[in-house]
Amino acid sequence: MSMKKKPGLSWTGYSGLALGIILLLYLFSKLDFQRSAELITTIGFSSFLILFPFLGLHLLETFAWTKVFPRSIERIPFFKLLRIQVIAETVSMTLPAGVAVGEPLRPFLCNRFIGIPVPSAVASVGVRKLMLGMAQGVYTIFGSLIGFSLLQSLSFKMLGFEGLGYLMIAAGVVVFLLFLFLLMLLLNGDAAKNVHKLLMLVPFKKIQVWLLAKESSFFDTDEELKSYRGSSMTRLFPVVVIYLLAWSTLAIESYIILCLLGLDISFVDVLTLDIALTMLRTLFFFIPSGLGVQDLGYLAFFQALGIPDALVYGGAFVLLRRLKEAMWYATGYAVMFFSGVHLHDAALANKDEL
Repeated sequence: MSMKKKPGLSWTGYSGLALGIILLLYLFSKLDFQRSAELITTIGFSSFLILFPFLGLHLLETFAWTKVFPRSIERIPFFKLLRIQVIAETVSMTLPAGVAVGEPLRPFLCNRFIGIPVPSAVASVGVRKLMLGMAQGVYTIFGSLIGFSLLQSLSFKMLGFEGLGYLMIAAGVVVFLLFLFLLMLLLNGDAAKNVHKLLMLVPFKKIQVWLLAKESSFFDTDEELKSYRGSSMTRLFPVVVIYLLAWSTLAIESYIILCLLGLDISFVDVLTLDIALTMLRTLFFFIPSGLGVQDLGYLAFFQALGIPDALVYGGAFVLLRRLKEAMWYATGYAVMFFSGVHLHDAALANKDEL
């Protein structure tokens, strides 16, 4: 199955990477990096503060993940799960079509490091992903309502027409309802079974033989998903709050960077801009780490806000964010290396999942 999917995923991933590089090159042609670098040197050791929100993101996402495992899993070692979170997120954000590689790694590594049965781990990863998407929808709605006047005032400059505030609220509602609908489908008791039936229609003998051998695992996953029904569903609602806090760390990071650079801007304004650009980054999910998309977006917002020397501050902002990501992703690959995890394990993950 994975062998058949790999070419398509590679084509999509590498196309996204190429587009991201093109956007970055275009961005570089617009910025004065010499002055931006000089601005960064004025920050000094305070720049290390930029690293903490991303750490908070990992901690919050890991804590939320511990809350969405099936009831059959009674004990989840937090720090072992944190290691899996860091590895999977690093792979997802740095490789072409990385989500298709990083997400299957999660249940594979849960089984390898913690001994959690694959069906239980797959159920947790599925619920986790959909809860995270629901939280993004709620985050977008509330943030857009709070910053509605700002979005409306910038709409014509950004888009050439009014209505950005309404568009963002609508986008949040659509995202929330979509992921809620998918969550209900996942928990209907036959989701994995239906996926198995659908995959059996693929006209390749080897795939069908593999699917028949794994049929019981699909059914086991459905049994694990049934444990979320009824009263157990209520334990998922607080998870949305945790994920809302996780999403907010992105805005906190941006606010810290802009304050260190000496810009006088309110947190509500930064939150509003970050929500809009996070949604934009989601739409361009096939570009690794949103290369160029958010960078150009922030630059456009800075110019629309009328920030003096927007190109200089924008360049410094982009450099600091990308440097932070490089440091964290290097850490992620180091954790991956010392944990004995290799990229080819992703192929095993795709093969063995379910």
